[in-house]
Amino acid sequence: MEKHLHKEIEKLKKKMLTLSAIAEERTTLAVKSLKEKDAKLAREVINRDFEIDEIEVELEEDCLKILALHQPVAIDLRFIVAALKINSELERIGDLAVNIAERAEVLASQINLDIPPELSQMTQKAEEMLRNSLDALINMDADLAYQVCEADDEVDALNRDMYRLVEDKIEIYPDQIENLIHLLQTSRHLERIADHATNIAEDVVYMIQGDIIRHHAEDYRLLSEKEKSD
Repeated sequence: MEKHLHKEIEKLKKKMLTLSAIAEERTTLAVKSLKEKDAKLAREVINRDFEIDEIEVELEEDCLKILALHQPVAIDLRFIVAALKINSELERIGDLAVNIAERAEVLASQINLDIPPELSQMTQKAEEMLRNSLDALINMDADLAYQVCEADDEVDALNRDMYRLVEDKIEIYPDQIENLIHLLQTSRHLERIADHATNIAEDVVYMIQGDIIRHHAEDYRLLSEKEKSD
């Protein structure tokens, strides 16, 4: 029975890695379509959203079957619970990638519209956080997961900078309000991707350590470092 459970968990891990890779790829392509003003690429991201949705449903069903048939305990139970949560986070990241692609498709025709440096920085940081959260998941790396949690404040600050920037530009270029709002919405989508990456990192820590850190990530990191040094 236990051998069969571990075989099912291994299948679940592979499916999670597949979903993780697709969510990361879609985010990268959506951002690329924005930077390069590539409407065709943006449309491709939008049209392929169903793939993430299908895997997300399959993965959830697999988790529920394992819970019902095997009644896992201890670390196996923690893994299933975390997998259900991470599955939902990855699906939302896929949705946000589509949202960015939709903005990119609209903005692709705006030749004179420049991407602000703040948005480029947000893009780089959010992609890095997502990549690191998934690496932490794959490698079961709690230290890397904590780093993702700590980086979230930087993205929040850049998002606030974007709000102020757009406010200023609207006063100077009132004819560009619609395009500027699209940029602001893109900033918000990137900030949300960073939030979901943080949630994944917190779930990875839960998988490994059994600690729920979503309100006290920094305190738990410092405690973990102290325990290692003792």
